[in-house]
Amino acid sequence: MSDSEDNVLNLCTKKARMSLVANADGSGDDQDDKSSTASTIMEDASSRSDTPTQGVGGRRGRGRNKKWRTKLQFKCTNFVKEDHGQPIFGIDVNKNTKDGEPIVFASVGHNRVTIYELQENGKIKLLQAYADPCADENFYCCAWSFDDVTGQPLVAVAGLRGIIRILSPIALCCVKHFVGHGIAVNELKFHPKDPNMLLSASKDHTIRLWNIKTDVCVVKFGGVDGHRDEVLSADFNITGNLITTCGMDHSLKIWKTDTETIQAAMKDSYTYNPANSNRPFPTVAQHFPDFSTRDIHRNYVDCVRWFGNFILSKSCENCIICWKPGPLADMNYPLRLSDSNVSILHRFDYKDCDIWYMRFGLDFWQKVGVHCRRYQ
Repeated sequence: MSDSEDNVLNLCTKKARMSLVANADGSGDDQDDKSSTASTIMEDASSRSDTPTQGVGGRRGRGRNKKWRTKLQFKCTNFVKEDHGQPIFGIDVNKNTKDGEPIVFASVGHNRVTIYELQENGKIKLLQAYADPCADENFYCCAWSFDDVTGQPLVAVAGLRGIIRILSPIALCCVKHFVGHGIAVNELKFHPKDPNMLLSASKDHTIRLWNIKTDVCVVKFGGVDGHRDEVLSADFNITGNLITTCGMDHSLKIWKTDTETIQAAMKDSYTYNPANSNRPFPTVAQHFPDFSTRDIHRNYVDCVRWFGNFILSKSCENCIICWKPGPLADMNYPLRLSDSNVSILHRFDYKDCDIWYMRFGLDFWQKVGVHCRRYQ
């Protein structure tokens, strides 16, 4: 087992309290058909769809009114308010910097992409700002990568209009854009081992894998047994051979990327040249996930992250759930679409996060988690 898995198992057996505590129970499919509240209607430029009505919470446990002191104490040293006056939907830290280089992060909101530097004294320095030429654009997500030849940083951004843009902070412009989804893109993730492979999750019920070096769509995940509603979040595991996705259909799905067909397509995407071919690149259509469940959450599942061999996911139920496919004791459990057996390790409760599309994140070493909440 990895250190991350040992930590989670110890947390379960000792019932230790962390900065996030637990609640919420799994649910079946009885409410799944009611999951889409106007999800196919074009969203307002400054907000997302309304959160569906919440059910009655679980019963309160003993000692729930006690005040617990968190193990990690943080304080706010600075903040920035962007002048567009609209919600900031996404922030991503550039993890590709070298030792000794300053921390750089990007934020997206409205039709703006802003890049900041975090200084040692706690101050935040504005480095660059980009505005989409369309005033109706509303960016929802961003992700950092780098050029595998020059090593120069790249930022991928996407949002309401479904156009994925690749920005170069060195060239100070948008160097590429990809059109394929045609409707809102909710999440972007780069492959942990290949900086050219970009994953996008969209409102069109699909997830797509792009090669940003050769400008081709390599794989389209979705279809027959794919998501039945808007895909809200996606994540690679640490080796990049598995993808987990979630969405408005209350479901969580796992897709393999190390199959012979997909690996061949990823390899061929590097040698494809449209100038030498009369046909477009043969994008792989992956209709069937390798695992699927709706037994973890009873509402929109709006954020999911790998945690070693475990998965962390949240809905608008004031709870993050740590779980894994199959029985807890079997860490080599084979993924099968026909088997939806899951083991819930722990439930992390918190307050004031009962509206959807408020995501959480983990640090690079997966030792600290951060979640959003409504401002009081």
